[in-house]
Amino acid sequence: MTTVPEETSASVPTDERRTILGHALGPVLQETLSGRLGDIRWFRTDWQRSGAATGRARWSEPTGEQVDVVIKLPVSEREYRWLGRLQNAAPPLPVPRLVASGDVLGGYDLAWVVIEHLPFGPLGTHWEDDHILRMTDAVARFQAAAAGHPIDRKSRQEDWEGLLKRSREAVRGQKISQATRWRKILKSVARHLDAIVEEWRSRAPIAWIHGDLHLANGMVRDEEGTGPVVLIDLAEVRPGHWVEDAVYLERLHWARPERLKGRSPVRLLAAARRRLGLEVDEDHPRLADLRRILLAACAPAFLRTEGVPAYLDAALDHLERGLRRFA
Repeated sequence: MTTVPEETSASVPTDERRTILGHALGPVLQETLSGRLGDIRWFRTDWQRSGAATGRARWSEPTGEQVDVVIKLPVSEREYRWLGRLQNAAPPLPVPRLVASGDVLGGYDLAWVVIEHLPFGPLGTHWEDDHILRMTDAVARFQAAAAGHPIDRKSRQEDWEGLLKRSREAVRGQKISQATRWRKILKSVARHLDAIVEEWRSRAPIAWIHGDLHLANGMVRDEEGTGPVVLIDLAEVRPGHWVEDAVYLERLHWARPERLKGRSPVRLLAAARRRLGLEVDEDHPRLADLRRILLAACAPAFLRTEGVPAYLDAALDHLERGLRRFA
């Protein structure tokens, strides 16, 4: 078996490369699926970040019924594996229904999936006050379904010391709002970093988490958008503590605190896990604080992608509050 060749030169824009790849392999996929997959319309979305070609088509069921489906190729090994693993989860299925899949196409090592078309979403295109609640409910169902699979890889070990060093260099070397406060608090973080990291790395329980929980990864099966949320994009699924999913979702709204008033993702996810009979450790609020401290302290290290002043100011506030509670 061979690896799939580059679809075109690096000078061609990513969107165009996706389209070229889709048009090149679409007929091969249709042949592989014995004609059950209809004409494919390749497209891209504003929120799409992966290099996968994505298409819409009609799928013929054995009964003759035709349903709308989405094609993605290639997909990462992790997404391919987890889509398959979670198909027998308790309803409502927390991930898209898998219609067909494979890890070889046209003689190439290339994973592909055909999944149900989800007509509503993503939630990130239009804010509603219940979005945080619905996302935490969805990720609790995901975590419950994933819990049945043994941990077969190590937890991620971030280089917190290196990231903090980058943050301190960024604060010294670039114009940043409230630089004096940043320098002072990052110096304090440096003094406590070993203890913070040691406590964070000893967290438990460790189980499978989604790893990329944001509103653009939430879809709904019904056209009205009132049903349970379905989580897409499983490329970041990894071992971790459940609060990591909650704090990740929370962090994305630090600059919009009005969206989080009375809707703490950590508390909501804890409640959703309890309803499903999942473990909720007593010290989870402290673990959430540790995660906030570490993420907020690293914000200046990513000024190119996270340098929005409102976000940096919010991260600074969270960092100061979290460090006071830690001490």
